[in-house]
Amino acid sequence: MSADVAELLTSLLRSGLGNLAAYLAAHVLLCLVPAFYIAGAMSALVPKESITRFLGRSAPKFISYPAAALAGSVLAVCSCTIVPLFAGIYKKGAGIGPAITFLFFAPAGNILALAYTGVAIGADLAFARLILSLTFGIGIGMIMALIFRRSDQQRAEQADQTFAGRGRMPRASALFLLLLVALLLTGTLKIDWLSTRLAEVHLAMPQAEAWQSALDRLVPANPASGQEGLSLHGLALIALLGLIGVAAWRGMEPVLERPSRWTWTALGLVAATLLVAALSVQTSASGLTIGLSGRTVLVGLELIALGWLGAKGLGEHERRAWLWESWRFVKQIFPLLIVGVFAVGVLRQLIQPAWIQALAGENTALGNLAGVVFGVFMYFPTLVEVPIANMFLGLGMHRGPLLAYLMSDPELSLQSILMISAIIGRLKAWTYVAWVALFSALAGWLYGSWVDGVSAWLVAGYLTVFLGLLTAGMALVGRNQKLREASAVSLSAD
Repeated sequence: MSADVAELLTSLLRSGLGNLAAYLAAHVLLCLVPAFYIAGAMSALVPKESITRFLGRSAPKFISYPAAALAGSVLAVCSCTIVPLFAGIYKKGAGIGPAITFLFFAPAGNILALAYTGVAIGADLAFARLILSLTFGIGIGMIMALIFRRSDQQRAEQADQTFAGRGRMPRASALFLLLLVALLLTGTLKIDWLSTRLAEVHLAMPQAEAWQSALDRLVPANPASGQEGLSLHGLALIALLGLIGVAAWRGMEPVLERPSRWTWTALGLVAATLLVAALSVQTSASGLTIGLSGRTVLVGLELIALGWLGAKGLGEHERRAWLWESWRFVKQIFPLLIVGVFAVGVLRQLIQPAWIQALAGENTALGNLAGVVFGVFMYFPTLVEVPIANMFLGLGMHRGPLLAYLMSDPELSLQSILMISAIIGRLKAWTYVAWVALFSALAGWLYGSWVDGVSAWLVAGYLTVFLGLLTAGMALVGRNQKLREASAVSLSAD
């Protein structure tokens, strides 16, 4: 092996491991950990009727799809965090169409992402992102429901048998779930008063700056390519995450039979780690400055409330079921997340920013497809994609492909594709990927055409015709299905 090849492989390995370390430190704890527990709570505590009433395949389309989009609009989370939530509602009986709409719209069209897009890049792009994400999110959901209607019906029948007899959700369980959602929002929302320091403590550690310099050399930050770097705070969080993994493996596997000391150790480590993650830590020549912020206080209060309510409001069976379902989602999804994040770090090293202007400098089919490809392989966490998009704009990317990038980046990261495949199967997952790629490119082309001078009324006409044909197709399929069911009933009666 030549020295150049060895150097390239080493660089790719470092980039993959560095991206993984930075991601685990910055996004897993305050984002994904609450999301896994929310998914577990939805699966274990929420009666099927509560989901299927609004999101089930039998719910009216004018209720289920807007409800799915509305549920996603308040969650300022990235594609990796939304996947466990998608898994929770899908398993509990949501139709594949509304569930896919939720999966698509939450990362791309949530309120915070739209507001940030408007401030950083322009209100016109934010408005286009909202309208096209909503339109195509509902459209993709309806198409998926149309393509996989038979398997979705079989899944719904199995769910009816599995969850038969479940009643209304108890008040304590509903409050417990709301507190978990509040914990997720507290960790993800970028609000000034959450970040405001209330107190700080200085630890004298003269060696801290040298340690941070070593980490900077090992995992360098590069905002232009989305590499976030690794801090001492992040390294400590990764170590705690490893301890959680060991304790959870020992304590969550047998939790349905009997919780053990490992179970409570794992939960205690999770709570302590979430508090550490909510601290602000700065390195200086004299040591570490640890800041207590509004986020830290609120996370602490929410953890106390969750602990009390879990002990007093949930029954023993409910607690065990919640912990098991959460752990099951972790085992199913987290390993694929690790593989995907590592692969993104490797591929990001190979993609050159100079290609952007050459491929996406004009509003062409190739340019918009290039925007989608950049969204897949240059994945950034939610809100981070906005300043990166601003950088692409400065490098010469047309605003049409830029929108295609902004719609695909939150949806089609490699890690999210792998995780979705584990939940709904490869065929459904890659069908979803194909439609998202197609409609993201189409959205970019429509918006780019308006930017280049095409009438807004003509663009609106295209969207209206698209939704009209899709709705008519769904109605026709639904009518044919009812006719077949009526015919089958008539034949069986004879």
